[in-house]
Amino acid sequence: MRRTLTHLALLALGIACLPAFAHDNDGDRHGREGVASVQLGPRPFFLANEMADSPLKKRLQHCAATRESYKPTLFSIGHRGAPLQFPEHTRESYEAAARMGAGIVECDVTFTKDKELVCRHAQNDLHTTTNILATPLASKCIKPFTPAAFDAAGTLVAPAAAECRTSELTLAEFKSLRGKMDAFNPRGRTVAEYMAGTPNWRTDLYAGPTSGTLLTLKEAIALYKQLGVKMTPELKAPSVAMPFDGFTQAAYAQKMIDTHKAAGVPARDVWAQSFDINDILYWVRNEPAFGRQAVYLDDANGPADVPTAEQLKAYRAAGVRIVAPPLWVLLTADTSGNVLPSAYARNARAAGLDIITWSLERSGILADGNNGSYYQSYDSAVTREGDMFRMLDVLAEQIGVIGVFSDWPATVSFYANCTGQK
Repeated sequence: MRRTLTHLALLALGIACLPAFAHDNDGDRHGREGVASVQLGPRPFFLANEMADSPLKKRLQHCAATRESYKPTLFSIGHRGAPLQFPEHTRESYEAAARMGAGIVECDVTFTKDKELVCRHAQNDLHTTTNILATPLASKCIKPFTPAAFDAAGTLVAPAAAECRTSELTLAEFKSLRGKMDAFNPRGRTVAEYMAGTPNWRTDLYAGPTSGTLLTLKEAIALYKQLGVKMTPELKAPSVAMPFDGFTQAAYAQKMIDTHKAAGVPARDVWAQSFDINDILYWVRNEPAFGRQAVYLDDANGPADVPTAEQLKAYRAAGVRIVAPPLWVLLTADTSGNVLPSAYARNARAAGLDIITWSLERSGILADGNNGSYYQSYDSAVTREGDMFRMLDVLAEQIGVIGVFSDWPATVSFYANCTGQK
């Protein structure tokens, strides 16, 4: 485990030092500056070598041995940037994702007290994704930090807790914070202990007091244009009741689109996302150019939540063109350890829907088993790190997904370059 952490830390350090690049997958640079060389680092090659013997392994190893350069690809989507190593939704995380060949990068969108749009995975996650609890702004948290409580035998009886929202802060206050790795220690007796919960397969090397730069949506768009990547903003569900000080859900959905339009971003470069189908249908009706590529995210937690074939047909009939379920909804396994397309995957394609999926490389070491909810339908078939490429191959070649979110986009970028995914 320690060796793997060091390996990944060195990889991230190498990427952080590389120059920015710009590209456009349609071959039109639009005046952007930079070089078009993608820097993958050693991880994808490590994963290829870790595969069991197979034609796919031979193909990837041959690619690694003979290919001199790699190109950005829309198949590779930076999930919150590159949060396997970098604090999510920070400038540094977005830059790392772009340098690893992600052709699309995600900004999860929420809003501040003064209704400014900012990049955070949730409106109420500042206590786990930033340093707010260690700053005077902790006094504005809706639920102040409470330490963990233990009984006389040392058994945890009440975990440490806090809740801090962007909607409690002005934009200026939000911008004064620093991003950290999304984690917390439920046994923390102090703020410092609570904030020190990063799992050992991630790292805090890039979450220092002078990094972890938080961004507004406007700033993220400007950065994406500079890097030459396309955009997939996700409208996050508010933690506050809507309307918020007169700010309605429709105005919120419209403002996210308007921010891209004001920056001169064409609709073809934006994949707007939401878990709320009403947001998707709002864009379909009111912003049809953006609605054409709107992505309806599926939040199924277990088999009972998976949409039926008829529901998928109804999505398409309502104007939804792209669905994005988690990995496990698309994949299953047989008794021989083969990874296979699920019934949902077949039904979605039969309904005329394009598919994006999420999120690769969020579950740590694969070989130790028990890989969590992302693998719940096929975990029995995952036994080594190289199985990452087996999963990708089924998603790409047998299901035909058009993009894969990853916490370390270099892996998907390598696969896409070596197998001809666009």
